[in-house]
Amino acid sequence: MSYQVLARKWRPRLFRELVGQEHVVRALVNALDNDRLHHAYLFTGTRGVGKTTLARIFAKSLNCERGVGSTPCGECTICREVDEGRFIDLLEVDAASRTKVDQTRELLDNVPYAPVRGRYKVYLIDEVHMFSSGSFNALLKTLEEPPPHVKFLLATTDPQRVPVTVLSRCLQFNLKRLPFAQIRDYLKLILEQEGLSYDMPALDLLARGADGSMRDALSLMDQAIAFGGGQVLEAEVRTMLGTNARETIYGLLGRLAERGTAQLLAEVGELAELAPDFAGVLQDLLALLHRVALEQALPGAGSDGAGDDQRLASLAAMLDPADVQLFYQIGLIGQRDLPLAPDPRSGFEMVLLRMLAFRPEGGDIVRVPASDAKEGRDATVVGVDAPADTAEKQLAAAHLQPPAMGETTAQNPGSTKENIDMNHWHRVVESLKIGGIAKQLASNCVFQEWDGTTLRLRLDPSHKQMQVGSSEQRLCQALENWLGSPVRLRIEVGTLSDLAPTPAQQEARTRAARQQSVAEEMAADSLVQNMQERFGARIVPGSIKPVEDE
Repeated sequence: MSYQVLARKWRPRLFRELVGQEHVVRALVNALDNDRLHHAYLFTGTRGVGKTTLARIFAKSLNCERGVGSTPCGECTICREVDEGRFIDLLEVDAASRTKVDQTRELLDNVPYAPVRGRYKVYLIDEVHMFSSGSFNALLKTLEEPPPHVKFLLATTDPQRVPVTVLSRCLQFNLKRLPFAQIRDYLKLILEQEGLSYDMPALDLLARGADGSMRDALSLMDQAIAFGGGQVLEAEVRTMLGTNARETIYGLLGRLAERGTAQLLAEVGELAELAPDFAGVLQDLLALLHRVALEQALPGAGSDGAGDDQRLASLAAMLDPADVQLFYQIGLIGQRDLPLAPDPRSGFEMVLLRMLAFRPEGGDIVRVPASDAKEGRDATVVGVDAPADTAEKQLAAAHLQPPAMGETTAQNPGSTKENIDMNHWHRVVESLKIGGIAKQLASNCVFQEWDGTTLRLRLDPSHKQMQVGSSEQRLCQALENWLGSPVRLRIEVGTLSDLAPTPAQQEARTRAARQQSVAEEMAADSLVQNMQERFGARIVPGSIKPVEDE
């Protein structure tokens, strides 16, 4: 017996065997069981999601010798003929090859005649959007009032091209793209039934490559079985598909999080030896950034069932949400510009270097007035001017910086090592030149002890995910630069109820107090009160914000 491809061998023959599309199956089952049958159905959806399969099962349910119902027997002559594609009263038409109006009229000439063997004559028209306007016009009247023994089942991948006059005459069912996990689990079931060896990472690759289409997934698995000599293994599937190892993408994003330029370029060099599609690598990187952003917004939302949840959570803790958004935007623009680069590798490297060059350094950086710059203070210039209130805070924090090498502490008496205590730890944090997750880590700690060489902090348990090696190392380095001497940093996670508030808590309280003050000031304004009295105006809650928060 000749080999039968998996997509045909495992084509569902009953509604309960269909993977996904529960919303469509439920409607059709209820219609069949309750004898509420429409004369025309339209199934829409991308390729390989089950449109034609649903139509065939529906036709079999209508004509089964045991009666109309949602569970055809599958054993009678009619059921077997439908499964084998030779049932005389099921007319399958490919609209792409019958676009002329004369061909459509010829097809519809037999509509008035009773079915030969079955209960209903079923017209299954695939890719109906390929009909010409004349063909649609020829179909309209018959589609609206067909004889009681005729059912029309239409399928299309492009419902936008179907005239609204046809849509209005049909019950329309939109079939969804199949989720990654559902495709992977079905592939696993088939391989177990076929008695073939496999590994799950290979099935992950096949399910991703299918892009929501079960038929594509089965075709790819057929190819993988042939390529692997009867086995479906990750290395063979990756070679066959030309995809990038997930570890490589994680490595690239990890190097971006650590700002390791040399290591990042080394990773790209190793990747280039495999001759990858750099546009595909960038696309995979964007997909991972999207998952990280979801994980940061709602823990667990970034999981796709691929078993890398721990690694994803670690990246979400390492990266600042602002960094993730910036990386994603730079990657999107780089994806557009990549074909314009001299070669794909250099274009990809420039996208990564751009991500490093433009990543935020935490908080607002202000322009220091020229008068202060003339007095010897360093002026950091960025694209926007900070509000006056923020500038004053920044300048006040500048006076807390430690003396440079060779200067006396008398020139800056407020910044000696002995003056580091819990009462102004928030001022120390403000003066540190750090950003991202390291800044968040420092802001959610409280001071415990400082003996001149070792600084002990306590971290709020709700922010323990910020305590990763890279962020702790960056905080320690910033403290050493600020003090001008080595620092041993010790951070323990524990309750903060008996200690002073963290810098983050102090900032939140200050912001809340400022918000309340502004709201009260606005409510007391005479012009606002006059508008409320004369015009019935009201202040929208939450719409009033301090100037520095806008």
